[in-house]
Amino acid sequence: MSVVKINGIKAYMIDKNTLLDLDKNDALKSFREEFQIPDNTLYFDGNSLGLAPQITQKKMSSVISSEWGQGGIRSWINHDWGISPQRIGNKIAKLIGAGNGEVIAADSTSINIFKAIVAALQVNHERKIILTVEENFPTDIYMMQGLETFAPSKITPKIVPSSSLIESLDESVAALLLTEVNYKTGEISDMREITRQAHQRGILVIWDLSHSVGSIPVDLNGCNVDFAVGCGYKFLNGGPGAPAFIYTAKRHLSLIDPILSGWFGHANPFAFNLQYEPAKNINRFMCGTPPLLGLIALECGVDISLKADIKLLRKKAKKLGAIFIELMRDKFKSKEFELASPLDDEKRGGHVSFRHLHGFALSRALVENGLVCDFRSPDIIRFGITPLYMRYQDLYDAVELIADVTESTNWEEKEETIALYT
Repeated sequence: MSVVKINGIKAYMIDKNTLLDLDKNDALKSFREEFQIPDNTLYFDGNSLGLAPQITQKKMSSVISSEWGQGGIRSWINHDWGISPQRIGNKIAKLIGAGNGEVIAADSTSINIFKAIVAALQVNHERKIILTVEENFPTDIYMMQGLETFAPSKITPKIVPSSSLIESLDESVAALLLTEVNYKTGEISDMREITRQAHQRGILVIWDLSHSVGSIPVDLNGCNVDFAVGCGYKFLNGGPGAPAFIYTAKRHLSLIDPILSGWFGHANPFAFNLQYEPAKNINRFMCGTPPLLGLIALECGVDISLKADIKLLRKKAKKLGAIFIELMRDKFKSKEFELASPLDDEKRGGHVSFRHLHGFALSRALVENGLVCDFRSPDIIRFGITPLYMRYQDLYDAVELIADVTESTNWEEKEETIALYT
């Protein structure tokens, strides 16, 4: 039996019965019923792909058979298809501390990163360095490098270790591009303080919220953030490849002339003018025709997140993470598993990561035995913490299964398949 303290305050004696009692008294337990829970599965990968809401299948069936099937093109107006990006954007805004008209649901995270970088360079047009850290998610860095290939005289990517970030903030930097929650370790960056320090040097800040939105409280306007992007398929449960979103502080909109100047970003897209004129509002960040089926599925997940109190979600997530860490420590007293995530609950986001010498092979074996987690090179196994549908008893069952799998011998055979995944 283990003892765990949440934020060093309340102690829990952890055994299976304790966890069952926590589930019984969980203020969020009813949300689990709103999701399709895979049979015979412990799902610890909602930080990578959230589970399907029950309502999504019903809604999508209605849209396909009725709105599209019977209404056809008329549904762009009759069922408000045409304003879906704005409507859903305004809903997401409530989850990230933004206002109406500052968020649009559109495209993918990568494309929105491209838009945000270009926008920042236009606002801060006398500078050309885009700064990020080595630990950032690779697609963020790739988009910087792609822009440099296209316009080397306009942009210079600069990549530094996280330990050197603050000292790298100077008057030569146009924008700072960071992910708030580290995709490997789950460590949360101090959005407010980093943004403040960047602004002191005239640097704009772009935050990637892909591992934040729907998981931790976010206050973009309270932190005076310039731009932000995020995906819809993790904690928002919008489905595989769900549309992403982009946020722009209203103070910057008039200074931006989109490079991806698609027709839906036009001030009057159905006038079919030959000259591009950007919309006066957040619509200028739209590009092509909105992917309606993806947007409608995303909205189902967003609506569930809006019903949940983010403070309660965060409180439960911290407790789940702390208990999981303690159970793992108690079960594996050797250094076979090394905690890669912050031990401090306040600094840890929606996943708990452990380093393991044979992390890939073990993660594949766990998945095949019903514990769905994932692996990040070179040695990290990630376990998603999703309080909307995760139970406390799942933690106990997961650790017991991990112990059973590690004690077997056949999981090591998975090591030879790593080339297929890396």
